[in-house]
Amino acid sequence: MSLPRIAITVGDPAGVGPEIAIKALAAPEMRELADWIVIGDRIALESAAAAASIDLPSIPFTHLEVGALGGVQNFKPGQLRAENGRAAVEYVRIAVEMCLSCEAEAMVTAPLNKEAVSLSGRTFSGHTEYIAELCGAAESRMLLVSDKLATVHVSTHIPLEQACRLEQRRIVRTIELGAEAMQLMLQRSPRIAVCGLNPHAGEHNLFGRQDSEVIVPSIAEAHELGIDCTGPYSPDTVFLRGVRGDFDLIVAMYHDQGHIPMKLIDFEKTVNVSLGIPIIRTSVDHGTAFDIAGQNKADPRNMEAAMLLALRMAQGRRQQNARIS
Repeated sequence: MSLPRIAITVGDPAGVGPEIAIKALAAPEMRELADWIVIGDRIALESAAAAASIDLPSIPFTHLEVGALGGVQNFKPGQLRAENGRAAVEYVRIAVEMCLSCEAEAMVTAPLNKEAVSLSGRTFSGHTEYIAELCGAAESRMLLVSDKLATVHVSTHIPLEQACRLEQRRIVRTIELGAEAMQLMLQRSPRIAVCGLNPHAGEHNLFGRQDSEVIVPSIAEAHELGIDCTGPYSPDTVFLRGVRGDFDLIVAMYHDQGHIPMKLIDFEKTVNVSLGIPIIRTSVDHGTAFDIAGQNKADPRNMEAAMLLALRMAQGRRQQNARIS
């Protein structure tokens, strides 16, 4: 069987994305696992390879030149520039189209910079939302995955005040999407724990009624769909139980409730996965790090983890399709 074809976008070309992509691809254990396709401007890749003393032609990958930067005179690592933001978005668009047309089986994204994208004149809230828009998906979710635990978020990039206005339909759909993704990774039904919103999951309505009035019915509805989920659990203890093996997936009610523990658990290897879209997309869970770009200081472990998870999910989808057919 042919190797899975996986597209990699280098993110903001002036950030650490090109460097971590090149370093990850140069690792001996990564080279022969997939047909890697790198989408980005050669200027950025050559600059990153030179800084890291890596012989770019010796790395086995297919390079898709975009030419969005307009020449070497306009490029310098570590700079916040509108053209870099525009280029990063273009890389993502190309990768999504490749996945939708089955030219690639998954995509992996290096970090882009929201401010740089905004400078280019585009309204932009994040990778996940933009990819969902390109795919024509009505809604999307963010899943964080490490070797120790996974967390899916009911809401992400919205104000906390708004995130606290829980909706049963959205919670149930989040549980569904998380269960589907974990099934693809584990090849079995996951054990899911659902966080409460308030301290101690409301403690019998002493600290708020959202837990009993919205989250409890959501869990009951997910049960009716055949999903193994329990809760709501106090957010300050459920992640520890997950790490100890009681659960495969935690459902967090909002961004920081899930992100803070996941980054404490395993910052270097926690991978961002987009759910609710018809393609497989994984990403590093860190930023562009302009302060160290072009200095051979970027750690590629998170990118390697994102690449390996994309590969694992692509292989899982192949197995799933084989069973269906």
